[in-house]
Amino acid sequence: MEAGATVRAYVVQPLCAGAEQQLQDAGGRAGEVHVQAICLPSVESDGQLKLARAGANARRATEDSTAVAFIEAPGPGNQFAEPILESAEIPSIHDSSGTKAMAQLLRAIDNAGTSGSLRASVASELE
Repeated sequence: MEAGATVRAYVVQPLCAGAEQQLQDAGGRAGEVHVQAICLPSVESDGQLKLARAGANARRATEDSTAVAFIEAPGPGNQFAEPILESAEIPSIHDSSGTKAMAQLLRAIDNAGTSGSLRASVASELE
C-alpha cells in the first residue's frame, strides 16, 4: 500500500457517529494511510431485522476495492453479512461502540505494514 493511499471502513448505523468521531480525532489517518468511514443504514427497523438490508450493506463493501473493514454492532444480522464479507476477505469488527471499533481498526491498519494486501494484513491484525 502506497503512503498517502485512501482506504474505507464500512460502518453500520448506529455506530457511525462514534466511528467518525474517532476517525476525526485521529486526523483521518492511520500512519501514512488516509481512512474514510462510509456510513450504512441500520439493519433493524421497528425492532425487526431487515435481512435484505444486511446483505445489501455487506455487498456494498465487497464492491469497493479500497474496503478494509466492516464495522457493525453484535446482533443477529452478523450471521447474514459474514459469508458475503468472507467471500471478499473483508474483516468485520463487531462492537457496540463505534468509537472502540474504529480505534481497533486504526491500530490494525497502523500495525499492518506496507507489504502485500492491506486488507489481508488488517484481517491478520484483527484476529
